[in-house]
Amino acid sequence: MKTILPITLFIFTGIATALFIGFDLGNTSETIAQDDEQEGIKENVVINFSHVVAENTPKGKAARKFADLVEERTNGKVSVKIFSNGSLYNDQNEYQALKDGRVQMIAPATSKLTTHFPEWQVLDLPFAFPSHEAVWEAFQGEIGTTLLDDLHNTEIKGLDLWYNGFKQITTNEKAILSPSDFNRKHFRIMPSPAIEEMYNTLEASTSTFPFNKTYKNLEVDFIDGQENTISNIYTKKLYKEQSSLTLSNHGYLGYAVLINREFWNNLSSEVQQVIKETLTETTDWVRRHSIEINDSYKRKLALNSNLDIHYLTNQEEQAWKEAIQPVYEEVESKVGQDLMNEVYRLKEKYEQ
Repeated sequence: MKTILPITLFIFTGIATALFIGFDLGNTSETIAQDDEQEGIKENVVINFSHVVAENTPKGKAARKFADLVEERTNGKVSVKIFSNGSLYNDQNEYQALKDGRVQMIAPATSKLTTHFPEWQVLDLPFAFPSHEAVWEAFQGEIGTTLLDDLHNTEIKGLDLWYNGFKQITTNEKAILSPSDFNRKHFRIMPSPAIEEMYNTLEASTSTFPFNKTYKNLEVDFIDGQENTISNIYTKKLYKEQSSLTLSNHGYLGYAVLINREFWNNLSSEVQQVIKETLTETTDWVRRHSIEINDSYKRKLALNSNLDIHYLTNQEEQAWKEAIQPVYEEVESKVGQDLMNEVYRLKEKYEQ
């Protein structure tokens, strides 16, 4: 008993001292909640950005530039994780993944939106845009604004339109030079009614499997050819399974930068502003550099491949345009007169 009594007095003395100097569990909890480091953790935002092309393409480079600038400008509080080459979702399931919130951002080819929003077919009209300047005016002007607004009442928010380049045609046989050369050939295309209508008009058949399966289907000769930009043809090595390349510039391949709307609405206004400003800068960058990137790969193809490369003559191009004129009549009823009038205005302004 004599030993227990001093110990008990010591414990009670310690408790009394703590109460006397203001030991307060409530104040301690409040201090932890206000800790700067803890606030930083709570404010962290992760944006998973999925796309299906290679890192060294215009879209791949633009996505990386966007990610780096956003992280730099938010001091790392917003992290943009890039999943390229279809490593997270392919081009046939990424849109649904975005709607469901399983990924926050994607940048699909504009053609991929046509099955959900028919007006977007206007960008797939063959020979609609005679030059890079015409594409820029279409994307930044009335056409681009109208199409992005078309997404307003959906789970998807359209942020911007990115650039890649004009589409060319490859085949495993002789080059496609005249409309009759399409006859009974089988091509991989993107799932757009306007593109499909063009090939139907030229009496060719089509398949619309995912982009990352194109090489395999060329390898086993399931398809005779495909259409794509030079950067995609080179970086995906599609030229290795083809013998001819026709530089036709018959259509333009661009991208819609999309974000999940609920995710966007939950971001702070400061983060939203950083994303908007960075996207504007990135869009301007890819507009200028996409031309250089495609030209660089064109030179590499000419030097380092067994492709026979052909340029359409003015006479051949005119024959194509006359052959595919029914496509315009078919698409016009689906996209509306206002958008078609803008296409006709741009064609008249930029055609030489």
